Amino acid sequence: MYRIISGVWKGKKISAPKNFEVRPTTDFAKEALFSILEHRLDLSSLSVLDLFAGIGSISLELASRGCKDITSVEMNAKHAGFISSTAKDLDFSSQINILRANVFDWLKKAKNQGKSFDLVFADPPFDLPENEYQELISLILSEGILKENGCFVLEHQSRHKIE
Repeated sequence: MYRIISGVWKGKKISAPKNFEVRPTTDFAKEALFSILEHRLDLSSLSVLDLFAGIGSISLELASRGCKDITSVEMNAKHAGFISSTAKDLDFSSQINILRANVFDWLKKAKNQGKSFDLVFADPPFDLPENEYQELISLILSEGILKENGCFVLEHQSRHKIE
């Protein structure tokens, strides 16, 4: 279970089915992240990419806070379906575009589509090998995915050495 921290659905608790193996960003971490972001950026004007979207904790938080252009990429069909149905229930369907895809494959194709983002948030599985973290960073920074002066947020375990 997680909750939306702020915005039009402030305090809304969202529960995923028990058979979902997910690790949503904690409320504590979301509060800290959004405190930083909201002091630096106008969320309502951003184009946002949420990679490894899980069950939509970050995407739904962004939508609740007024972000109108969110692309969520999630490989698991059940998780992507959950984001879609929850977005519909909260009247966020027009704000969140949910794509069911492998993040690495999608990033490799995205450059050709000419879409770039002001904010990229990535929360890969904790068991992602360190070399794949480096590949993820490289794809985002070298493929034109992140707009000039954009913001990239990567959640990772402290044991990973990210440079």
